Parts: sequence; structure tokens; C-alpha cells
Amino acid sequence: MYMITYLNGQGFSLFAKIVVMYMERVPNRNSPPAVLLRESYREGERVKKRTLANLSTLPDEVVDNMKLVLKGAKVSMTETIPDNFEVIRSRPHGHVMVILETIKKLGLDKIIAKTSSRTRNLVLGMIIARIINPKSKLATARGFHEKTFSNSLGKVLNLEKADEDELYDALDWLVNKQEKIENKLASLHLNNGSLVLYDVTSTYLEGNGCELGKYGYNRDKKKGKTQIVFGLLCDQNGCPVAVEVFEGNTSDTSTLESQIEKVRKRFEVKNVVWVTDRGILTSSNIKELVKPVEGLDYISGLTKASIRKLAEVEAIQLGLFDEVNLVEFESEDYPNERLIACRNPLIAAKNRKQREALLKIAEEQFELIIKATKREKRALKGADKIALRVAKLLNKYKINKYYNLDITYSGFTYERKQELIDQEIALDGVYILRNSVDETLMDGFEVVKAYKSLSSLEEAFRCYKSIDLKVRPIYHYKGDRVKAHIFLCMLAYYVEWHLKQKLAPLLFEDEEIDNNYQDVIKARRSNSAVAKDRKKRTEDNLPVHSFRTLLEDLGTICLNTVECSLESGKYVFDKITRPTEVQQKALDLLSISSVCTH
Repeated sequence: MYMITYLNGQGFSLFAKIVVMYMERVPNRNSPPAVLLRESYREGERVKKRTLANLSTLPDEVVDNMKLVLKGAKVSMTETIPDNFEVIRSRPHGHVMVILETIKKLGLDKIIAKTSSRTRNLVLGMIIARIINPKSKLATARGFHEKTFSNSLGKVLNLEKADEDELYDALDWLVNKQEKIENKLASLHLNNGSLVLYDVTSTYLEGNGCELGKYGYNRDKKKGKTQIVFGLLCDQNGCPVAVEVFEGNTSDTSTLESQIEKVRKRFEVKNVVWVTDRGILTSSNIKELVKPVEGLDYISGLTKASIRKLAEVEAIQLGLFDEVNLVEFESEDYPNERLIACRNPLIAAKNRKQREALLKIAEEQFELIIKATKREKRALKGADKIALRVAKLLNKYKINKYYNLDITYSGFTYERKQELIDQEIALDGVYILRNSVDETLMDGFEVVKAYKSLSSLEEAFRCYKSIDLKVRPIYHYKGDRVKAHIFLCMLAYYVEWHLKQKLAPLLFEDEEIDNNYQDVIKARRSNSAVAKDRKKRTEDNLPVHSFRTLLEDLGTICLNTVECSLESGKYVFDKITRPTEVQQKALDLLSISSVCTH
């Protein structure tokens, strides 16, 4: 037993914590019991314990003598333990165990497969590796190996001898279980009457061998690359439930039918409110897929052309936005629908400023062309040559609709379409939501908030494609392997999403979201979140992290392999680095008592 005393900045004792160190034998199924060196301590009324080292490899007599020493006895030993303890290997370990323990607490390991197996461990290993440091399957397999791995993942899951072929076989196994896994996730997160968020993105493939790879609308702006399209389905909080991969030339609108079928028949959720983008839930989809089905409601947006049309016939009174930022109305063009018009003055000011700056730059270029037509030497002449110069400018800035142009053999003039510009200024920052939800169930502000929750899918796609999970590059040539890769990334995001929810007090996240907030402009961050942004410190005066830097910090909890030399021989045991204050706070938030190996 020993005492830890905490001092303030002047060296005065603030409080002391009594810590008791002891040995414990833990049953280990069919293997010999594990011998663990542990310590217990009290925090308030709670007694906690943590594992300091795994001493299972030490001889029984050494373990027995250490037990006596820890109890305060004086031990006479024919063999004394020398000071020759050497750390022969140190592996980053904390982030591995935090993710693995979170997977177990979520029950995701049991959802993937009820019983433990090497194949399940391979899948778990790929999920954890994807969150920590996404790499190719070959690099991931090499990272598991004893001589090359950069963390304890291979050792913890007993994957030291895994190779890339095993990972590919595990992917093939995983994709065959995708439906069952998604069905279970849906049963946990979707209920009758709940919101379902759905959106679509695309990503490019390497090579031309995959049958799913097609040329289509490329969001990544990668010329000459085939691509795939995939749709992500989440609950109302943005937690992923299912993902589906389509051929690269599949339009966004055509993906919706299979998702409605999936939710109603596979997930057996009959009454839902679909929240999706205006490019997916078109008028034809509403008429053909949603309205004929009892129990389906929807929230979506109108296109700019549709908004302009409503404004032209004065179905919506734009002047009302001078007083409020939300107006609910009806239109004959949208029977049996509630239309909610919102105006964000911040976006309106931004759009107006950007448009004016763009027109100013373009007109400066126009003046240079006019000047070229009037110079004395080698003047720009010919309607075709002048038109070519002007067309390049219009294509570059996409501003053809804003000008009336008059091009002649010897010059050209331009004039702004001021009436059109004024109309756009009036519609700046305006968006209109169409929905079929009864107003007794959701008022206008709740509908707007539900639509804005689609931003969580945008965050998911950013994590998928660039920030954390890095789904690209995709080198798989088999369609099922590509589907398995995308599904694996979804499972990794599922774990990461829950980690971020739990670790929010240590992250630049707002953990005090006001569900009663009624504003269509922008949800204000809570006072605690603003304080974190400003001070870069938490309320406990701990440094605030991003998810990525906190994960790296947890990785500094190392699994150390220690060699002890005795007269009877050399013995090896594992000892884990004691967590820092920040690391211990993270473990407490995740309800993880220790980061020992199992």
C-alpha cells in the first residue's frame, strides 16, 4: 500500500489518494490462469482498479514471494530479484484497446458473429486498423506481424501471422453477412415513426477491372477514372445503419427505391419519415415511390428553379423575410404538402458579396477585350475571334446568364441583366422545404431542424473520403470486394461515431446541444463549447483535442515487454504504461477500467 499526494503550484498538499497494489490470478478459459499485478484505489465513494502488468510467465515461487512482499512481509530468498529489468519491446497500445473495448461494449463483435473466431478477429482487426491508420490490406496485414507491427493490434487479436490473403478471405466472409449485420443495427437504431436520413456520394476506383466501375458524374473531379456510387442510410442522429454500393453511372434518384424497400421489408420498419436531398427525392419519386405507400412521409428541398417559379407567381411573399426567417405556406403546385420557406441572412449576404465580386472580375476582363479591339496595332477584329475570347471568359466564370452581349466585327458591348440580378438577390439565402409530415407531429422549426440533420451525412462522407477512414484509393477489382471494403468502412465509422459521442467533453464537440433551439440560421454552440474553442481547455483544465489527436495521445499508452534476469533463467512479462490524466479521463468517459491485454 502506498499514498499518492497531489500538490498545488506552491507545493502545498491538496489531497492524497491511497493505492493498494496486489497480485490476482484470473481464470483464462482452457489456458492456465493469468497472473496480473493490479492496484486498487478509491475515488470518492467508488473503488476502482487497474492492471499494471501481466506476470503470467514468471515462476510460481517468484509470484508467491511477490505476493508476500506486497502484503508487507519480509521475504528471505535464495534467489533475489536483481535490478536487471530490461524493456525489450514497446508497442503503442492504448488506442487499440480503447477501440476494441468500445466495439465489445457496443456488442458489434457479437453482431458480426456470435462466437469468437479467427475470421471475426481479422474483421475486427481491419476495423480497428482503419480507424487508427487506414492502409491497404497488404500494409494492414504486415502491420499485424511481430517484427513489423507499429502497435499491439496483432498481438492482442492473435493475428501476428495473418497475411493479405486471409484479409481478402475475411472480406469475402463479411460481405456475405452484410444483410444480417445491417438488420441487427437497424433493430437497434430504427423504430416505427423515426426519421431516416439518406444521402449519396461517389468515389473513384484505381484501374478499370471492376464491373461496378462506370463513368458518371464525378464528385471528386478525377478525370479518366471510373467510379462507384454508394448510399449511406443513418438514423436521425447520424449514426450509420446500412450502406449500399451502385454502379458508377447510377443516378442519385434511382437509388431511393431500393432503400425504401430495404427499410420496409428487410428492417420491417413501416412508418418512417424520409429525410433526403432534393436531388434524390424528386417530384416523380414522391409520386411513384412514396405517396402510394401508407406510412411513408418525407422532408426534402425544392430546386432553385422551383423556388424561382414560386417567387414569380408570388406564392411566397419575400417581403415577409424582413420580419421573420421562416414562413409556412401552401401552393397548388404541391397539393397536400406543407411548404416551409426559410431565409438565412448570413448566407444571403455571402452570396451577394460573392456574386458582385465575380461580376466585377468578369467586367474587368471584358474591358481588356474591348481595349484590345481599339488598340492601334494588331487590334482584335472579327466577330468570331472576339466571340471566342468572350466565350472563354463566360465559361470560366459561369456568368453568361447575367449579361446581354452585342458582338460585331470591330468590337463588342455588354450590359448587365439587372432585373435578373435583383431577382437573385431577393432569393439569396432562401430555401424551401417540402414535406408531408402532419403539423401536429412536427412544427415548422422541427422540420427545418430535421432537414439540417443531413449535415451529419456530409460529415460522414468527409470521414469516409478524406479525414479519418480514407476509403480511397480502391484497388479491388472484384465487385463484391469493393462492396465489402465500403461496408468495412461503414462499420469503422459506426465505431468512430460512438467514440466521438462519448469523448465529446475532451473534443472540440458541443455536448450540450439544445433540442428546443428554434432558429433556421445556424445552431449556436453552447457556452461550454465556446469556452473550449477559446481557451483550448476543458472545464477540468485539460487540453482539448480533435478526435485524431486524442487517438494519437491514447496510443502513447504502451504495451511494454519486460525481460527479467534471474539465476534460474530469463523471464518475460508485459507491463502497460500508466495513463496520464487526459488518458484516464478518456478511459473514464468510455467506462473502460483499464487497457490491459486479454
